[in-house]
Amino acid sequence: MNVFDAEPQDIVALIAAYPLAWVVSGGPGDFAASPLPLLGETDVEGRIVSLFGHFARSNPQVAALERDPRATILFQGPQGYISPTLVSDPTWGATWNYAVARFEVDIAFLPEETGESVWQLARAVEKDNVPPWTPAAMAHRYDELIQHIVAFRATVRADSVRFKLGQDERPETFDEIVRGLGEGDLAAWMTRMARNR
Repeated sequence: MNVFDAEPQDIVALIAAYPLAWVVSGGPGDFAASPLPLLGETDVEGRIVSLFGHFARSNPQVAALERDPRATILFQGPQGYISPTLVSDPTWGATWNYAVARFEVDIAFLPEETGESVWQLARAVEKDNVPPWTPAAMAHRYDELIQHIVAFRATVRADSVRFKLGQDERPETFDEIVRGLGEGDLAAWMTRMARNR
């Protein structure tokens, strides 16, 4: 099995398409993990340098991260079982295709950017809706609810990205798998990454 790294634009696209990530921190006795939607922030070369989001202030992980800001952030993209029944080669074995990204980060809480974190996230997830919903639609409830969250920026120290999406398959086997999967995210991402074969 070959596992391929992705180009910066593929990592940005993965986070945009699958923004819900696990924020994991602590160790034995202090372990915590929260699923949070996050936005990728890039440098001038298009590489992810930080992740932006917000926590509920009531989440005990906030206090833990204020004591020790180190965390791991895990993104899970398209994934799925690839059955040998999809291919004509009787010697081909089953596998699992996936795209994942792991970031080792330092988290800083930014209360002054909490409103911006809400508006940026809304713009990102509402981009395909016409008209898009905005936090302004909440009227007075926005001012009430924003008191209960706090923005943070997770600065990337290291990353590990794996896009195992059939790049190592023979062209005819790859085409059979994509046809067999039909329409859906996994087949679309396999096709996207086929250029790396």
